[in-house]
Amino acid sequence: MLADAHAHLLPRDYPADAPECFPRMEVIDGETARLLLFGATRFRAKDAFFDAERRIEEMNASTVDFEVLSPMPPLLKYDLPVADGLSLARHVNEFTATLCASDPARFAGLGMVPLQDPEIAAKELAAIQDTGLRGVEVASNVLGVSIGDERFLPFFAEAERLGLAIFVHAMPSATDRLPRSAMGTYVVGLEGAMAAASIITGGIAAKCPDLRISFSHAAGGFGLMVPRAQYFWSGTWNEESPVPERAVQHDDGPSPLEYARRFYYDSMVFDARALRYLVDLLGADRLLVGSDFPAMPREEPAGRTLRSIGLAESDVDAIQWHNAFRFLGMAPPG
Repeated sequence: MLADAHAHLLPRDYPADAPECFPRMEVIDGETARLLLFGATRFRAKDAFFDAERRIEEMNASTVDFEVLSPMPPLLKYDLPVADGLSLARHVNEFTATLCASDPARFAGLGMVPLQDPEIAAKELAAIQDTGLRGVEVASNVLGVSIGDERFLPFFAEAERLGLAIFVHAMPSATDRLPRSAMGTYVVGLEGAMAAASIITGGIAAKCPDLRISFSHAAGGFGLMVPRAQYFWSGTWNEESPVPERAVQHDDGPSPLEYARRFYYDSMVFDARALRYLVDLLGADRLLVGSDFPAMPREEPAGRTLRSIGLAESDVDAIQWHNAFRFLGMAPPG
């Protein structure tokens, strides 16, 4: 059994009386695909983005049994006026809930909120739960502010209280330190690492110990950064017992690696060696299969690299299936 915990959707269309700042989905003559127009975004969306029957056909072709569906990241547009952002989120969430309800044995959904206003975003979580969605997708930064900033603590605390999962999707931010061509590669990796690190350094990991939170693309470079943070905390190599007098940043709380092992990470790292490292460092119980489908093609067959690195069958089963439902806080479908 295989659950894809990082798959995306787009609504088929938007209300005719929607504000001008809303996205549009234009029909493409002679095609079942549609063209997403949203600000500077121009994206050809194949029908699997919005058609449940086509999604299931594609899932069956890739031997995927279950998908966790989240909004396509460009919809997380935090520069909208708050009222419009809330209206857009509710439209997307209603579509997501309807698509998932079409086959609950194959789909679970994550909603979205206008995180540019953390208070309103927190209040919306109860409504999201009422629709049957299992959590929320957020971007790695909100208008350039990392999600671990203390202003977002009430939002994460409410998600923890309600038992809703949080999926953090790396969202490239423009920078003059790398060319625009690096947005989808290096900058995505930097964004994922900054987001995960900020959840620790901003105190959210300490204050929300039961928060179920996952990071796209294994939180980028975070897996290589956190051992250095561990050394600064412990004063020792290889996760040996801490020697506080040698440490630079020791405290009495959990270590950086202990915090990191509370998080979930999708395994979409494109290389067997990177995947093996993540299993060794973070644990097989922390990883999820992810694909970015249908924005990117799935590995064929799905999970091929995971099954190639010599893991115990119980670890493969955990990563391919059981961890996704632990992250969502639900039992696997029968």
